[in-house]
Amino acid sequence: MNFVLALDQGTTSSRAIVFDHAGAIQAVAQKEFTQIFPQPGWVEHDPDEIWATQIAVASEAIARAGLQAGDIAAIGITNQRETTVVWDRTTGQPLYNAIVWQDRRTAGACDALKARGAEARVTEKTGLVLDAYFSGTKLAWILDNVPQARAGAAAGRLAFGTVDAWLIWKLSAGAAHVTDVSNASRTLLYNIVSGAWDEELLEMLNVPARVLPAVCASSGIVAETAGNLFTARIPIAGIAGDQQAALFGQRCVAPGMVKNTYGTGCFMLMHTGTKPIRSRAKLLTTAACQTGAGREYALEGSVFIAGAVVQWLRDGLGIIRSADEVEALARSVPDNGGVYFVPAFAGLGSPHWDPYARGAILGLTRGAGTGHLARAALESIAYQTADVLHAMESDSGIKLKELRVDGGATRNDTLMQFQADMLGVPVVRPRIHETTALGAAYLAGLGVGFWKSAEELTAQWQAERVFAPQMSRDDARALLAGWRKAVERSKDWAAR
Repeated sequence: MNFVLALDQGTTSSRAIVFDHAGAIQAVAQKEFTQIFPQPGWVEHDPDEIWATQIAVASEAIARAGLQAGDIAAIGITNQRETTVVWDRTTGQPLYNAIVWQDRRTAGACDALKARGAEARVTEKTGLVLDAYFSGTKLAWILDNVPQARAGAAAGRLAFGTVDAWLIWKLSAGAAHVTDVSNASRTLLYNIVSGAWDEELLEMLNVPARVLPAVCASSGIVAETAGNLFTARIPIAGIAGDQQAALFGQRCVAPGMVKNTYGTGCFMLMHTGTKPIRSRAKLLTTAACQTGAGREYALEGSVFIAGAVVQWLRDGLGIIRSADEVEALARSVPDNGGVYFVPAFAGLGSPHWDPYARGAILGLTRGAGTGHLARAALESIAYQTADVLHAMESDSGIKLKELRVDGGATRNDTLMQFQADMLGVPVVRPRIHETTALGAAYLAGLGVGFWKSAEELTAQWQAERVFAPQMSRDDARALLAGWRKAVERSKDWAAR
């Protein structure tokens, strides 16, 4: 058994990647699935389609690598985090579509809790802000709005989980209802200090404890695949939410090390050690992972729309035919021409936390064209990252030395150079870009002894390219000032 299989269940696609003992990719399979938008501000997925695409690419990746299931030492799972699934324990059928992390339908419920003075207590226990982004209010919405859901939950018939728990349930044919500390810490229901579901928070959100999964470490065998799925049973031994998995895969395992993942959203995490740091700048304090007896923590800044802004240029405006075309279009102009694009399609995340902000394009003149719009869209990703990093440095008291980056958008050299210019520090792209899946593989491999130590994993990490800052700090500050002016124009737009 010389390989590990990582299941990377993302917001727009399900992927599976086979890694060898050196951490090299042997095969990849990927399949997109349907994005459902029932009304403005609502985003859903079909849980059965998530499962169908994930199990299909798992089998495909094993086959592409020329392997059998018996060659796989373990499965690691990483997932879109706050997306919420409720299903029937008996039938295994979802009660409702998965409510995606981008969904804003519970913003009003969060406002009501804030008006009751609940946010300080929630933040103290969970490290999170009271926002519709997280799973707890999504779960409460399903229980309140789906017929017979509350009765089923009270009777113990229903199970709740983030996507990791849903996949493990399906992979094990219902034998395991579990999540790990990194995913639990994103629910508004888990106390990151005590390391347990919190009775006060459950009561606050009117969530019965009977629907919750057991919380386990991020590394270690929690189940094995059912006999009818593959030609051999495979241990499931690694679980982490996508951003924590990327932190682990990037080997940011010492306090002060920072990674940023550029995917549908943009997520920056700073490892802070074995004690949580409380944010004063509206960042999140979250569990990084647990590989042994103790939990590790991170500060996180969440940008809701990053790569998705390029998808919008393709699918919404039609100014590019594929995402890969955006770099050439952006480079067709020497600068942004004074155009700023605030992609607040799902509100603004860290450090603003404004669910009522909406997308805005500002600074348009008759001379503005598609090149300026493409450049402004790419620059918006770097600006948002800079806002988060400055807040992170303020909270931690640690000045960033370098930023390790991963995710699909890191292939865009123009964006990576602009990111280094905005931050004023080197941006380091690793040899293995798929660090989210790699982190899940590492956690699984450690869990079964495939890799013997964390030090062995750190020795495998290699940089592929370093982008050093080239722009003067005065020019960078001027661009950031224009960005912040544009952000203020987008805030509170959809408030009633």
